[in-house]
Amino acid sequence: MNNPEPCITVQDLTMAYGSTVIQQDLTFTINRGDTFIIMGGSGCGKSTLLRHLVGLNKPSKGKVFYNGCSFWDAEPAEQERVMKSFGILYQGGALWSSMTLAENIALPLQLYTALDPERIQEIVSFKLSLVGLAGFEDFYPSEISGGMKKRAGLARAMALDPDILFFDEPSAGLDPLSARLLDDLIIELRESLGATIIIVTHELASIFAVGNNSIFLDGDAKTIIASGNPKQLLAETTDERVRMFLTRGETGVRPHELF
Repeated sequence: MNNPEPCITVQDLTMAYGSTVIQQDLTFTINRGDTFIIMGGSGCGKSTLLRHLVGLNKPSKGKVFYNGCSFWDAEPAEQERVMKSFGILYQGGALWSSMTLAENIALPLQLYTALDPERIQEIVSFKLSLVGLAGFEDFYPSEISGGMKKRAGLARAMALDPDILFFDEPSAGLDPLSARLLDDLIIELRESLGATIIIVTHELASIFAVGNNSIFLDGDAKTIIASGNPKQLLAETTDERVRMFLTRGETGVRPHELF
């Protein structure tokens, strides 16, 4: 069996706003090809950690390494190169309402590549087909459903063929069926593209369906209190806080009853 290859390594990270510490002493590794879940209760700092991982927030302490490169010790040009290897799906899809789906997905290609318009159009159509939206190029965000907006946002996140995909609460606001279809799409894309995927979520169905590794942030302890495969955590954890989260507070729940 091949040894896991580290993709992102976080060492002794502290996140704070002024004197207010959000999370501290965070140390973990995301391996290449992982679907890595950042989970925990509301307000514990999951989305704040995501902002640190994508280079939007600088940690108060600690380091973040991408393929061995310490991001905040790197030159600006290297930081930009690293960030261009990211694709990000925001909670609401974050599509430009005045642009068609095709125009939304073409935008990063127009900004960051020298491709000609014909090639960009080909890539846009291909990315939309990957997420099941072939034929919707000329639709505006207001003309499609919430689940379709998430898929269009995913197509845009993949526009530049990123090595790493970040999803912030991808199932938020979706009905159970749409959320399940999005989970299935994430699994399919991981298997076909081989990307490393980091997902912030508190949706148990998604956590168990797609995650193969995870960390659990606790808002009171202000640090990681559990890590590993979510299904194994459910089966083996002795921490009552983790067990309550992973079972929705129900007692006597067996692992197979939740996935």
